[in-house]
Amino acid sequence: MTSSSTIFPENPDELRRGWLAGDGVGVPGGKSVKLTITRQCELLGIARTGIYRKPAEKDTQREDQIKARIDYWHTQMPYLGARKLRNKLREDDRELKEQGEAPMKAGRKLIAKYMKEMGIYAVYPKPNLSRRNKQHKVYPYLLRGFVHRFPNQVWAIDITYIKMSHGHMYLTAIIDWYSRYIVGWALSDTLDTAPVLDAVKDAITRYGIPAIINSDQGAQFTSEEYTSYLKKMRVRQSMDSKARWIDNVIIERWFRSFKNEWLYVTEIPSPRELRAGIAEYVREYNEDRPHQTHGYLTPIAVYKAAFAEAA
Repeated sequence: MTSSSTIFPENPDELRRGWLAGDGVGVPGGKSVKLTITRQCELLGIARTGIYRKPAEKDTQREDQIKARIDYWHTQMPYLGARKLRNKLREDDRELKEQGEAPMKAGRKLIAKYMKEMGIYAVYPKPNLSRRNKQHKVYPYLLRGFVHRFPNQVWAIDITYIKMSHGHMYLTAIIDWYSRYIVGWALSDTLDTAPVLDAVKDAITRYGIPAIINSDQGAQFTSEEYTSYLKKMRVRQSMDSKARWIDNVIIERWFRSFKNEWLYVTEIPSPRELRAGIAEYVREYNEDRPHQTHGYLTPIAVYKAAFAEAA
């Protein structure tokens, strides 16, 4: 008599592959045992319906479309939460139907899920504004009542979602509070700490060490790598308080200008074109655009003039 261990492989995965692929299971003499799908499922202890059902393919085009509209409305109205964003997307759906296009049909839970993936949240006073790592230390907000008198006293850093023709990326930007000069930025396809740290290191290499860098309480800014580097460079770390969304408003305003003036009106086929476009926008913003705050001088003029006076 042939034992079951001789007929059936000891590896369950091999057994599954052989049976469910319809190949049978090999036995001595080159023969194979042919069993019905029903019997195979009984022996494997799995539901037969799972064999016939194909997993639904992820609709990346619809996901990108929904995320793009979330980003647009969040930029225009950063105080909107998932419920109110759902209402705005329903308005968008009505317009799509009138144009003969398929609606997005995004519910509140899906919108909340995508907001979390995109690293955005409604910026109004409420508990637990930032999705921080609770294991990490949170630093106090140092800028309440602070008077900015010259560049490199305070830099502000933040991350924003960037929609492209296909897919998306994340932009980290750093702005000098006094001059409104963009001192650094980095582009990445993830929300990791590495691109944030790269942007800070590059800015410090090019423009020197600031006294304070302000951020929100996101996990990137509370990570060991980020906080250790700032300590090493003797930079004081400041973080938005949970009750004041306006604490980092300077960089938020720059993101809004960047998206409304360039991103939303530009077709971006690839990361290469996106990187080139950001570089040109930053150059124009820094060197060509006058600001009312400083008597209609450009950010670069204000930034450099302060150091010239000091010299």
